[in-house]
Amino acid sequence: MQELIALAVFAIFSLPYLKERLTLNHSLGFAFITLGAFSLFKVLLKT
Repeated sequence: MQELIALAVFAIFSLPYLKERLTLNHSLGFAFITLGAFSLFKVLLKT
């Protein structure tokens, strides 16, 4: 969960301050980390 929050804050910070555009690589990375966190929490909540 911490990784998701950190990525969201960085994405919001990087748009106006660093004037960086979010690319497909950023979106895919965020999606994979979200899937990993979801699967981890799903396993942890099952046991």
